[in-house]
Amino acid sequence: METEAPEQAPQADGVQSLSISEAPPSSSSNPTIQMSVEERYQILRSVAEECIQEDELRNLLAHKSEPIAYDGFEPSGRMHIAQGVMKTINVNKMTSAGCRVKIWIADWFAMLNNKMGGDLKKIETVGRYLIEIWRAAGMNLDNGKVEFLWSSKEINSKADEYWPRVMDIAQKNNLKRIIRCSQIMGRNEQDDLTAAQILYPCMQCADIFFLKADICQLGMDQRKVNVLAREYCDDIKKKNKPIILSHHMLPGLQQGQEKMSKSDVSSSIFMEDEEAEVNLKIKKAYCPPNVVEGNPCMEYVKYLILPWFNEFIVERSEKNGGNKTFKSFEELAADYESGELHPADLKSALSKALNKILEPVRSHFKNDKTAKQLLQTVKNYRVSR
Repeated sequence: METEAPEQAPQADGVQSLSISEAPPSSSSNPTIQMSVEERYQILRSVAEECIQEDELRNLLAHKSEPIAYDGFEPSGRMHIAQGVMKTINVNKMTSAGCRVKIWIADWFAMLNNKMGGDLKKIETVGRYLIEIWRAAGMNLDNGKVEFLWSSKEINSKADEYWPRVMDIAQKNNLKRIIRCSQIMGRNEQDDLTAAQILYPCMQCADIFFLKADICQLGMDQRKVNVLAREYCDDIKKKNKPIILSHHMLPGLQQGQEKMSKSDVSSSIFMEDEEAEVNLKIKKAYCPPNVVEGNPCMEYVKYLILPWFNEFIVERSEKNGGNKTFKSFEELAADYESGELHPADLKSALSKALNKILEPVRSHFKNDKTAKQLLQTVKNYRVSR
């Protein structure tokens, strides 16, 4: 990356990177050393539905072997497959392309947003449960490139760096601009927002600079606050802006549900759902014949199954066309639109593939005493909005 002059604002500007494993792997053990910039770019670009900006991403990779990618989540109840499987896929892609990933456990943010009734102890329990799921699901946490950071702990330890940044962002933006970012909390501009929820976007914007993030890898629903961070760079004359990789939002299982919601159990598949539960939910899912657009079952294959297995296997009788393995979504979509692939066969194959992904998670939460207790505790919590 191009060297730039120190930022002029705010006070205590010299934010240091948070503790991570200092010694990078040797070139002989680091496959990314053998990868070209374009290969690394293509892996990272595949994570995102939208990239702001592609030329900046290429430039970053050309000048920095281990960019810092930031992701974050509110601990707010049980984990569904959009959060569990997609984040596992995306984090593993980012680390394979050489990124160091800082996952921000936004416990204070969940409290500000009244998740789990604003009870910080419950929020912490949920956070530990979520990390347990990602471990079981296969997120690559053994290479030293992924770090989970609790926002409350990190902010408290470097308050003199964090809060001046939050105040500077607040000073440089009017209330209307901040309220437009309310989507990041699962709210909209018409909601009756508390003062705490007005503070939230300023803090989330500050997180990006506090963590020294080169890349913001979050969902499309977080786009507005990430754009706010880029605009803030103009205010403080910072040349190297955070690159935004916004991933697709997986829809709910019912018609017209643009985003999977854990508050609607009929629209969500949870990471520890039993095989029979997964089968029933997929069986009842909206899946119109010959229609790809707006079909959640097709989207699950595109964004979960194909990236996970690099293929989608449909098993059916010879009378119904025999078994077929799809290597690309385009091939699958063509068969489905033409009627060559029936919704019932699609659903059956989807259920089987999802259960194969979720089986290690189910097994872990049944056989590990700590994980089992965590799950039971979280299931007993009432999810608050």
